[in-house]
Amino acid sequence: MSDGPDSSDAARPKLFQPFTIRGLTLKNRLVVPPMVHYRAEAGNTCGTFHVVHLGRYALGGFGLVFVEATGVEDIGLINEHDLGIWNDAQVESFKPLIAFMKRQDTAIGIQLAHGGRKSSSQTAMQGMGPLTEANLKAGAKRWQPVGPTAEPVAPGWLTPRQLTTAECKAMPATWSAAARNAVKAGFDVIEIHTAHGYLLASFLSPVSNTRNDEYGGDRAGRMRLPLEIVEAVRREMPASMPLFLRVSSVDGTQEGWNMDDTVAFARELKVRGVDVIDCSSGGISGSATAAQVPRSLGFQVPFAERVRNEADIATMAVGIILEAQQAEAILEKGQADLIAVGRQSQYNPNIAHHWAHDLGINRRFEDWSPEYGWWLEKRIKTLEGFAMPTGAVTRRS
Repeated sequence: MSDGPDSSDAARPKLFQPFTIRGLTLKNRLVVPPMVHYRAEAGNTCGTFHVVHLGRYALGGFGLVFVEATGVEDIGLINEHDLGIWNDAQVESFKPLIAFMKRQDTAIGIQLAHGGRKSSSQTAMQGMGPLTEANLKAGAKRWQPVGPTAEPVAPGWLTPRQLTTAECKAMPATWSAAARNAVKAGFDVIEIHTAHGYLLASFLSPVSNTRNDEYGGDRAGRMRLPLEIVEAVRREMPASMPLFLRVSSVDGTQEGWNMDDTVAFARELKVRGVDVIDCSSGGISGSATAAQVPRSLGFQVPFAERVRNEADIATMAVGIILEAQQAEAILEKGQADLIAVGRQSQYNPNIAHHWAHDLGINRRFEDWSPEYGWWLEKRIKTLEGFAMPTGAVTRRS
């Protein structure tokens, strides 16, 4: 990784300086993280919704945008409305989106995922719990999920089928095929999802992994499948292509996965070619957003800081980062290398451009897409005397 700013870049806020990872240079440090929207087209393909939904973040100035959790196989879908990347039709469906993002000078990544024992559950809008009789009567598709054991996520959830040792050994090939498809589609970055109680997180955590074979037991055994999958994915990727990994830094329970575990895991990941650790938390029991971690401004930033310092690997901070000055301070203090803005970016898809204004650059809308910037720059003259260039009213006449 490299900060790599030239003399003109160095004068810019750190948030808007380029960042180089392997052969990819991001134009700034702002990232839209994976956020599932359950709007796949037939066959779990990418369609117009995702082109519009993700494309607006490219127009909004982000350096890197991730496609949401995308299933590596059909049994690993969180529910039937998720995107997939296990066949050629799915690969082809991503190409219009990728082409648009690259025309806007925005890097595009994909998060490879397997729902594990949380597969065949509700969408977020329905509650992110187990499917109800009402859901099934309305036509929801249900299937038996798989997991490290036959223990469900929580009472009332489907009982998963325990993966055999042989199936665990075969699992990396499923992920490597998905990675091969992601490369074929043209993505710039791959992220592996090992967070929020989904398959790989459930192998890592002692709360959910009580196996007695080589894929369970002590921390090394519980890390074995995720690490084998990382190795398999990395082998399918060009040397110039960055690999991210999202981890639940803590389960939030005394007996669960903790920060010591995450640092040890990150060190093993770095050796295997992971470039950035995306530091989230929680989700081992109940829905993906059941963090069991007190929430406040930047509540997960200390996780990114500790991993960065103790594992000597780049990190991405995420979680209630709401203002430009807050994001800039995280970078200036060396707590993380990239800033992920999730729900706040949905509230304001142009937040990257707005934060540039807040930090004193982009005063004439020069970093906006020219189709927008041309109009907004001309608007400055119109607003003189009663409003700021951004439109904030200063006085009335």
